[in-house]
Amino acid sequence: MTRRHLTFACEGAQLVATLDEAPGTTALLIVSGGNETRAGAWNGQALLAARIAAEGYPVLRFDRRGVGDSEGDNRGFRSSAPDMAAALAALRAQCPHVSRVVAFGNCDAASALMLAGGAGLDGLVLSNPWTFDEDAADEAPAEVVRDHYRRRLADPAALKRLLSGKVAVGPLLRSLLAAARPAPAMPKGLAAEIAVGIADFAGPIRFLVAERDRTGLAFVANWNRADARLQLCAEASHSFVEPMAQDWLVDQVLECLEAVAAR
Repeated sequence: MTRRHLTFACEGAQLVATLDEAPGTTALLIVSGGNETRAGAWNGQALLAARIAAEGYPVLRFDRRGVGDSEGDNRGFRSSAPDMAAALAALRAQCPHVSRVVAFGNCDAASALMLAGGAGLDGLVLSNPWTFDEDAADEAPAEVVRDHYRRRLADPAALKRLLSGKVAVGPLLRSLLAAARPAPAMPKGLAAEIAVGIADFAGPIRFLVAERDRTGLAFVANWNRADARLQLCAEASHSFVEPMAQDWLVDQVLECLEAVAAR
């Protein structure tokens, strides 16, 4: 495997990317979420790229404008459609043998891909999509609160604190009332926007959710749990840093790449 760095233009700014070369005609584009650089949390995206390329699929990951090594202003995930389009064009230019491209995005990178209607990709792996509106980012959906208390009630130390009176009753009651709230009948806000954005996408999609992640559980609370495309990883955290979760993530990405390659 050969790994090399490159630059490409996006609306007057120079963006920096890393390409793991491979002979396959289906490639993976990794889109970073938040203000995360292309290496990913704990180097997770670099490790993912190496493992996917070792299976024969080229992988490009990049820093969007204003993040990491790239020039320009960081305007957030809602303004990243041009960055993704430029990265896809750069991938095709660097790997002219590639005919299909799957994108992987975690957190608001997944939401950005959905808002962009799939951004011209052939398949999508969307992990823990961000569904919090700016004015409600600190509010925990009922699904998240219920998961928190399921874990707390299974912890003997937490039960001991509760029975000894060391837990404040007021916040506890407010949390329990939040947990009792029914799930919304229809998505609203950003959750509704991403649902509309992805509605007409014709390629394969996988929604991946880490069951120990607040963002992922909030997405589940705003999505149809009967959706066969939804896959949950028990005991995984937001960036899938656990060894078991890393293996699971690689398997999910490879299965989507294989599905697209077979089309």
